[in-house]
Amino acid sequence: MNPSRLLLRMRKPNWEKIMKDVFLTFAKYNRDADAAMLSILNKLSNEEREKERGSYYHSLSGLVRHLIGGDSFFCGLFKSAIINNGVALKALAPLVAISVPKEALNETQWQDVVKACELTDAALVSFVEALSEADFKVTVKAPWGNSSLTFMLQNLIVHGTHHRGQISQILDELKIDNNYSGIKGE
Repeated sequence: MNPSRLLLRMRKPNWEKIMKDVFLTFAKYNRDADAAMLSILNKLSNEEREKERGSYYHSLSGLVRHLIGGDSFFCGLFKSAIINNGVALKALAPLVAISVPKEALNETQWQDVVKACELTDAALVSFVEALSEADFKVTVKAPWGNSSLTFMLQNLIVHGTHHRGQISQILDELKIDNNYSGIKGE
């Protein structure tokens, strides 16, 4: 068959399905990278996690708390955009209970932050799993303006990667092995 005719007969790609697969992969990657990062941070003393490190968020704990706060913020924006998808909304419901202290933590509070991070990561995976193809076309209203859900999901993923990178840099300076950002095969 003539290659031009073959191209005409090919189906148009289902971009929303592709995007769902991509974002689900990234949500699971974030979950796994966060779990590995927290495993490393759990081995440090509370004093080491809370020590001023010269970052904008001051300490390793401060960076983790900001990461969780960012995830919760983005997911809150998603809730107002996905009003017709009850399963996706239900996936985000547990995030209402998350409260992360802004000040330095004690060990018990740190363990609560770890649980909050695990809950946030699980909620994001469930949320993306529940998205329909139509959901990827919705507009998310943010304080800085309106954006597509795909753009906002991308920003959430990049936000986590960025702050895990900051934590990795601090751990490198402390000579603590931290290859939690490695890409794994399926």
